[in-house]
Parts: sequence; structure tokens; C-alpha cells
Amino acid sequence: MSSIVDSFNGGLDSLFNLPETIEKLMFQHRDDSQRTRGVSNIPVDIMETPKEYVFYMDIPGLSKTDIQVTVEDENTLVVRSNGKRKREDGEEEGCKYLRLERRPPQKLLRKFRLPENANLAAINAKCENGVLTVTVEKHPPPPKSKTVQVAIA
Repeated sequence: MSSIVDSFNGGLDSLFNLPETIEKLMFQHRDDSQRTRGVSNIPVDIMETPKEYVFYMDIPGLSKTDIQVTVEDENTLVVRSNGKRKREDGEEEGCKYLRLERRPPQKLLRKFRLPENANLAAINAKCENGVLTVTVEKHPPPPKSKTVQVAIA
């Protein structure tokens, strides 16, 4: 009897986590095959507002020219970098590093399947203070159909 109750409770738990499940399906990382040596994930926060989806990604040490944001396969947002960062050279001859603890970034790659209401023609990206912000506007919801009462003669 307890196994029936446990399975019922498990079903309720998954029902109450429905928004999280939908979010995972919509914004899942679709690049599991690319997780190879030399490629790393970009940490990301995704916020949904009534009018848009906003992606915040930490990219310390990279400039906006090092990052590419594209849409592939009609609905997949792709963020990648080449993984190169310049080290500061000493201004005088004979300068050398005594310690190198900051690793240069690896190639970064992250893919997100966008929902159907994403307006692919209205995607903006900006890079500021080591944070890449990608904004994807939503299409307005379709108008609700009206019911018209017709008089029968």
C-alpha cells in the first residue's frame, strides 16, 4: 500500500514542478555531444518577463569581439567564444610574470532551444563588465477568438 501512496506522491511532486519541467524543456542545454575537452559551459541565468526572455552569462576576460551570438536550426540560440584572452605585457624590457594563476578561458559554447513565441528577428546582445546579456523579445500572443451569437430566423 505504501508503494502506491509513494508513487501517487511522486506524481504530485512532478505535477507541482511543472513550470520547472517546462523551463528545462524550453531552455535545455542541447549541446551534450559538444562537451569535449577544451569546450566549457558558460554559466547562465535566464529570466522571463511578460515581453521577453533575458539570458545573463558570465564571460570574464572576454570582450564583445570574442563572443558570437547566433541562431541556428531556426530556434536554437548559440553563444560561443574562441577562448583567447590577451595577457598584459610588461612595458619595460625584462618584465616577466612571477605567477600565472588566472587560466585563459577555454572555448565556450552554449545552446538553448527557444520557445515558439520567441521573436528571432528581435534578439539583442550586449557585453558589459564581464557579463553578456542576450534579450529575446516575445511575439505578442495571438488575439483571442470572439464568439458571435447568430440569431436563428
